[in-house]
Amino acid sequence: MDILITGILLGGTYALIAMGLNLQYGVARIMNLANGEILVAGGYFAFIAYTSTQLSPILTIFLVAPLAFALNWLIYRVMLQPLVNRAKNRGQLETDSILATFGLSFIGVGLMLSFFGGDYFSYSFMAVPVELLGNTYGANRVLSFVMAVLICGALYLWLNHSRPGLSIRAIATAPASARLVGIDVKNLSALAFALGGAVTAVGGALISTYLTLDASTGVVFTLKALIIVIMGGVGDVRGTIIAALLLGILETIVASLLDPGLTLAAAYVMFLGILLFRPQGLFGKKRT
Repeated sequence: MDILITGILLGGTYALIAMGLNLQYGVARIMNLANGEILVAGGYFAFIAYTSTQLSPILTIFLVAPLAFALNWLIYRVMLQPLVNRAKNRGQLETDSILATFGLSFIGVGLMLSFFGGDYFSYSFMAVPVELLGNTYGANRVLSFVMAVLICGALYLWLNHSRPGLSIRAIATAPASARLVGIDVKNLSALAFALGGAVTAVGGALISTYLTLDASTGVVFTLKALIIVIMGGVGDVRGTIIAALLLGILETIVASLLDPGLTLAAAYVMFLGILLFRPQGLFGKKRT
């Protein structure tokens, strides 16, 4: 039971991180390989705010979110919109965006190394035990999980019950048809990309309360988010949440019973299994 709850707490934060990439890839068709650097930047912001002014990371996310939204909107408009305009099909756009954001990830790492150095950073926030079902867990992990649930829940409701959210889902499903019914695909794609970046940065601020990060760890989170998105199904919010919980539980089991160094390898084994036996994702239907 202890391993299960620990895995669920970790998976909740993973869901928030992967939700950002799912919005970017599922709607804008941008496979953002700089997603992890946005996460680390959000963590750095929370770290600096807490260590310099004692501002709670929970309050910091209300600063991180709009800043990350504006930054990702600018990235999309300046760097990625030209790629979208010239792409003749989705395949070309995906290839070009992978190459562009791969370079962007190196720029992000270089900037963070220049400003903050290469040292690991962490801070003590709510590092006190709380009891759940007879076992103790860090209060910071529990709080991060609760915030992740609230944000994921709000995103799910917005995507399924608001006009902009339903329009974004329509673009993810059939962009050509969405244009025919008057949906502004260009602006809503930019909105989805910017919103995805904001969600990822908020996830970074939350995860920094209990994990040690550095400027180069972003790639690990990018890969984990990619695993979750593919496993859950591109554009499928429900699948993303469940896949994230499964990954969190798997990593916790491997770290507790085998070796913490094998967690990433175990994640890739699960990823390969999904690609081989269920490439459409957990809830997707096979193409005919």
